[in-house]
Amino acid sequence: MALGLDDNILMTRLEPLANWLANWGRANSLWPMPFATACCGIELMATGASRYDIARFGAEAMRFSPRQCDLMIVAGRVVMKMVPVMQRIWLQMTEPKWCISMGACASSGGVFDTYVTVQGIDRFIPVDVYVPGCPPRPEQLIQSILDLQVKIRQTGTVTGKEFAKRTKPEGPALVDARPTELVVAPGDFSTATRQWEK
Repeated sequence: MALGLDDNILMTRLEPLANWLANWGRANSLWPMPFATACCGIELMATGASRYDIARFGAEAMRFSPRQCDLMIVAGRVVMKMVPVMQRIWLQMTEPKWCISMGACASSGGVFDTYVTVQGIDRFIPVDVYVPGCPPRPEQLIQSILDLQVKIRQTGTVTGKEFAKRTKPEGPALVDARPTELVVAPGDFSTATRQWEK
């Protein structure tokens, strides 16, 4: 005796539960990629130490391989020379991935209003959470991880439908780090002799 129910009735009821379970797992097992360049890196290390113990929130497995990480923590000032490296690390991280901009220097350039210091990393990679301060306290970084966990629990699916629509990387355009023109030193050095060859 057929009741006329759809064959997928079981899956449609389990899908919200599966999405909740997947997001809960993603939120409570963050693997940070520390990109620490200055004094904020010391506060990042203190957050992982025993006094603050970031392990309570499932984010203690700091890896230095981008393919094992899903959270990039940019701590400290970033200069233009480091932008291609930071972008390459970001692109090598697997989806889903998130970013925390830690400190005034990473968020807005801080007190370094110079041509070499990046005035906010959000111009080059997408940022999910900003942590203010110079340098921010470990408690602020822990709060940013808790805020990010709330965001992760509210988004995402098991099948990754949100990533299927994406055809190119999110965020600002990549910076081309190659020189645009050839630089030649003045003078004819084809007949030059070294000082000890005279």
